[in-house]
Amino acid sequence: MQNEIISRHITDEIKRRLGNNPAVALLGARQVGKSTLAREILKERSDALFLDLEKSSDRMKIESDPEIFLKMNRDKLICLDEVQRLPEIFSTLRSFIDENDRSGQLLILGSASRDLIRQSSESLAGRIAYMEISPFLIPEINGRFSEYDLWLKGGYPRSILQKDPEESMDWRRDYIRTFLERDIPQLGFSIPSKNMERLWTMLAHNHGQLINFSNLGKSLGVSHHTVKSYIDILEQTFVVRSLSPFYSNLGKRLIKTPKLYIRDTGILHTLLGIEEMNDLLGHPVCGNSYESYVIENIRSLYPHWQYSFYRDSTGNEIDLIMEKGNRRIAIEIKSSGTPKPEKGFWNSLDFVKPTETWILAPVDETYPGPKGVKISNPLSFIQSL
Repeated sequence: MQNEIISRHITDEIKRRLGNNPAVALLGARQVGKSTLAREILKERSDALFLDLEKSSDRMKIESDPEIFLKMNRDKLICLDEVQRLPEIFSTLRSFIDENDRSGQLLILGSASRDLIRQSSESLAGRIAYMEISPFLIPEINGRFSEYDLWLKGGYPRSILQKDPEESMDWRRDYIRTFLERDIPQLGFSIPSKNMERLWTMLAHNHGQLINFSNLGKSLGVSHHTVKSYIDILEQTFVVRSLSPFYSNLGKRLIKTPKLYIRDTGILHTLLGIEEMNDLLGHPVCGNSYESYVIENIRSLYPHWQYSFYRDSTGNEIDLIMEKGNRRIAIEIKSSGTPKPEKGFWNSLDFVKPTETWILAPVDETYPGPKGVKISNPLSFIQSL
């Protein structure tokens, strides 16, 4: 079923990068569809070899003597899935790439960031292109699901493809349990799963709000430095994301604390026990959930922009600021079909001075708002960039 909604744009981009680089790494959270994308590309080629390093039989093929294995398959496109299970292989991969001297040698899949798999950035610098693979995004569902389905269930394929909301919720509960009890230890972190589960749940209850590391530490019985290290792990395994405050040297008293979001709203809703859309619409997290849903879609699709939020000491606020070159876009996000920004948003525009201003909400079409603002749904905005 998952193949039916694979994004052609993503597969074409992977192929393009394989044509221009010796190695390509697809990084993203567990179960987002990296293996499915890789197999879709590999099945079109007769020179492809796929190894799942979570399977002991596959891992043994390359682990016992990686140099011999790579030389025997030097004319193939070798795909290594879950490469974080064998981080020591990267120095061997570097020598192999340099000796072979051609594009499209390796396709590497991993469930941790390049900073967490440090060997790749140290050993393959200048030889590898990185792509982050996200859960399904708004442009990828192609009308097969509603945006409300995507918002409620999140974008993990096995979650959104479940027609029964309870079965979707069960899958996400199992995902959270597996992540805490298996995935984190396999990356080499000896963190009590109960501590990480409590932190993840606390972050869900503070979703989209300013991070208070000290308060989180007190609740967990650990130092704020320990909390920061835990959150860093969650960021580098693609399950949470921080949003930095807007910086200016103009002397205004700006908030300097970042916000934190759980990246997939389906996981967020599971941590909060929200199963149905009516439950979500009546929940205090609804507004922040929709805000993060929109922000995550934009950031995943356009990773090369700079992102921040604006808030000053008097409470004036803009949900998202996008900057690239001479463009500065101010965005207010509302979960209501009749969006009405507060006074603080309009006050903030005088200071931020954006080149474009948008209000994004679940509206049917784009239409002009006051003061030159465009009011639009997230998909139309994404397509306009």
